[in-house]
Amino acid sequence: MCGIVGAVAQRDVSEILVEGLRRLEYRGYDSAGIAVVNEANELTRIRRLGKVQELADAVAAQQFSGGTGIAHTRWATHGEPSEINAHPHMSGDIAIVHNGIIENHEELRELLKQRGYVFESQTDTEVIAHLMHWEMKSSSSLREAFQRTTKQLDGAYGTVVLDRNDPSRIIVARSGSPIVIGLGIGENFLASDQLALLSVTRRFIYLEEGDVAEITRRDVEIFDLSGQKVEREEHESNAEHDAGDKGKYRHFMQKEIFEQPTALINTMEGRISADSVVTNAIGVHAQEILNKVEHVQIIACGTSYNSGMAARYWFESLAGVSCDVEIASEFRYRKFVTRPNSLLITLSQSGETADTLAALRLAKEKGYMAAMTVCNVAGSSLVRESDFAFMTRAGTEIGVASTKAFTTQLAALLMLVTALGKEKKVIDAVKEAEIVQALHQLPAQIEAALEYDKEIEQLAADFADKNHTLFLGRGEYYPIAMEAALKLKEISYIHAEAYAAGELKHGPLALIDADMPVVVVAPNNELLEKLKSNVEEVRARGGLLYVFADADAGFVSDENMKIITLPHVHEITAPIFYTVPMQLLSYHVALIKGTDVDQPRNLAKAVTVE
Repeated sequence: MCGIVGAVAQRDVSEILVEGLRRLEYRGYDSAGIAVVNEANELTRIRRLGKVQELADAVAAQQFSGGTGIAHTRWATHGEPSEINAHPHMSGDIAIVHNGIIENHEELRELLKQRGYVFESQTDTEVIAHLMHWEMKSSSSLREAFQRTTKQLDGAYGTVVLDRNDPSRIIVARSGSPIVIGLGIGENFLASDQLALLSVTRRFIYLEEGDVAEITRRDVEIFDLSGQKVEREEHESNAEHDAGDKGKYRHFMQKEIFEQPTALINTMEGRISADSVVTNAIGVHAQEILNKVEHVQIIACGTSYNSGMAARYWFESLAGVSCDVEIASEFRYRKFVTRPNSLLITLSQSGETADTLAALRLAKEKGYMAAMTVCNVAGSSLVRESDFAFMTRAGTEIGVASTKAFTTQLAALLMLVTALGKEKKVIDAVKEAEIVQALHQLPAQIEAALEYDKEIEQLAADFADKNHTLFLGRGEYYPIAMEAALKLKEISYIHAEAYAAGELKHGPLALIDADMPVVVVAPNNELLEKLKSNVEEVRARGGLLYVFADADAGFVSDENMKIITLPHVHEITAPIFYTVPMQLLSYHVALIKGTDVDQPRNLAKAVTVE
């Protein structure tokens, strides 16, 4: 959600800034812009509605150049997508880019109008630009004016400012939205994601909440919330060089679906032996903490929420520990009771999800025994602010619709459940070995699931003229149906809902007709006969069924029911396995619909605002 890139250098930085924006396109945006100061201290700005390529073409056409600059991709919050609302925003000699939401922007806008400022846009960000311009009149430095400005802001602001009269520096603040500083030789950079800067540096500093940094070509000075100068640790990135390259694949989403066998191997590496889970590999002090756990509270959003819902079944059935799962945006705004010896687990691909991060901070004040995160991005806010982190190691995920992050989260959570059950003496050595062996088999089984790609591609044609789809599952496959419905609606724009199959007769049967495809997740488990009864309820009402079934489940295709026969896999890891055909179905339906698979409309990869 929104991307920021900035640079201070002796060389021209315009191409670096545009390339940084290209690498952040996965975050979701509707417009892009850039502002640079050239050798003559002239501040030039270009903004364009649409893709970064539109901006790149404009920059090339105008022979745009300068040694200090900022750039931004915007995802509309205040004001419609338009060039006038695109960042950077300017006020006099000041240029601003901003991620987040200023909650008191209306009051500040009225105050600034009284001071004679004229607003060109509908954005909350323009308020920051005019405030900066006002504060510069009575401040001795850009940083002083910036700190005085941010004290007047309520809300979230990952904000960067430059002044045409002092192009030797840029100032950046982190409040609610992540900011990383890239360290060069005789030049320095900043961005909202290190991926934007991997072409120019692999040395990074992550700003903490409330930090303000002053960046010049040779120095980076960081000040905490109280204004005290502080040192932040430098990190060397080992992120993939080719993360932004689709390679032989048509879309990042397709690439990431097919990367899942390797991603799962990376998730499990060093965490499991031949027949056991290495508890201490899960996190520092993990063994000591897990011994005391009597309850688990999972907090997450979107796809991560669905993985938490699936893991709840494992926590209770395998480890014998009660588990609640809640959407972060709901959890943080209700009065809740903290159970004794409760472990808080946050789930997030990016580690920067605003609602999940806010919920973590709230929960830490409410007496949770410990806070753990299952996350894919090292150095992210959730990782830094949790007591310990279980990294999924999925690799960079570009597609907005999460795929490999979901399956690696499930694998990580299953290892965590096994370790918890072992420490609680609920899972014995025989059961532990059974789970671990199932995990070892999983990457090859996912490879087998991917071989159904062509068959599922043909099946997807049946959805070309459909506007609604229902997904059904029972037990731990209900969350898998939820995830399947989410994927379909995200990238194909087909309205899709998931139901626990036993709920059909409590309302959804009213929707069943030949125009409502019903997709069923049907493993061969103890609930199979119950599920078959639910399938018959749909058939009796003329519904069109697509059943992804275990080879031993006993389903037979007919004119109203198509069976996709899948190989039998261990019941413990089967929910992860059945996820992959659902991802392929959504992908191929989206291709037929002609939607933007990697960057679906109105959505963002990293949701860093409420």
